[in-house]
Amino acid sequence: MADDETPQPSYEQARDELVEVVRRLEAGGTTLEESLALWERGEHLARVCERWLEGARARLEAVHGAESSKAPGATGGAQEAGDIRDGAQD
Repeated sequence: MADDETPQPSYEQARDELVEVVRRLEAGGTTLEESLALWERGEHLARVCERWLEGARARLEAVHGAESSKAPGATGGAQEAGDIRDGAQD
């Protein structure tokens, strides 16, 4: 697949190029073939941005999870807290 063979742009590069693609499509004045090529490029750039955002989201969730588990008095979750209140034992 071409997406995996070529180096991917940074999120900012992909976003900026996507903005330009949308601007050109909205401005009109391109042939059908040019418009289709721009649309396809825009779809590709949108996927690149989405992958970057998914990676950032995963990193934030990992950090948030690590910080939550280190917090003083942190429990393993609501279920464990409920078990303690209800007198459940392992």
